[in-house]
Amino acid sequence: MAGLLAIVASIGAWEFFRIARAGGLTPLEDVGIALAGLIPLAVHASFLGIRFPSLTIAATVVVATLGLTIWLRGVDGNPLGAAASTILGAIYTGGMLSFGYALRYHPYAFADARVGWGSGVTIASGALLLMLPLLVTWASDIGAYAVGRLIGRHKLIPSVSPGKTIEGSIGGLVASVIVALAFGNGVLRHDAQLGFKWYPWGLILFGAAVSVAAQIGDLAESLLKREAGVKDSSRILPGHGGILDRLDSLFFVLPVSYLLTGWLVTWAR
Repeated sequence: MAGLLAIVASIGAWEFFRIARAGGLTPLEDVGIALAGLIPLAVHASFLGIRFPSLTIAATVVVATLGLTIWLRGVDGNPLGAAASTILGAIYTGGMLSFGYALRYHPYAFADARVGWGSGVTIASGALLLMLPLLVTWASDIGAYAVGRLIGRHKLIPSVSPGKTIEGSIGGLVASVIVALAFGNGVLRHDAQLGFKWYPWGLILFGAAVSVAAQIGDLAESLLKREAGVKDSSRILPGHGGILDRLDSLFFVLPVSYLLTGWLVTWAR
């Protein structure tokens, strides 16, 4: 999983720097792509028990990036924008996606779960816990699109994304809460023995917060592309754009989900 996240993060960083260049910045692409791919691997190493001074390494990376920017870009190469976009691109992709790994290996989700009727299928409970924000995010996207198409009248933020409506946003939030309640109660509680505090309000809060994070993540990537004047982050996925276009919501959802599960997840009763 760490290897997969590293590859996806590296591709996402390449797309991020492509957008940054279209917007007039000159990031250190090779450095940023390498950093984005290394972050999930560093998280994996931490979960394996390999300890290292994270804050010291992070500070060293920032200082080294600034130094390289001075050396490679100079005064005329917009060094501040180059350094800032390089570091932001690595954190936005590799840093955010790494929370998916942390969710998969959540300390409460250490046992296998049996899903289905009869003997069922054995699945790691951590995988089911990771599925919760993924399914809620998809529900938010589908609900927002369906309700927006049916009854959407009032624009949400037309300067950033002309197609999104307030009605669609509310529809996405409602769909997210429904899916969170269904999956949380029917799968996590029943099969993985994982519950949420203050049931059902904990799951309702989780579903609503994930929907808000997903919609903000979608708008954030739209804002980046609009500023740079590009339609898609890349054409690496024919008919779908790029990695950032497909995962823009998850970059915000995964860290929010990790924070919420640390606060809300408990043993099922």
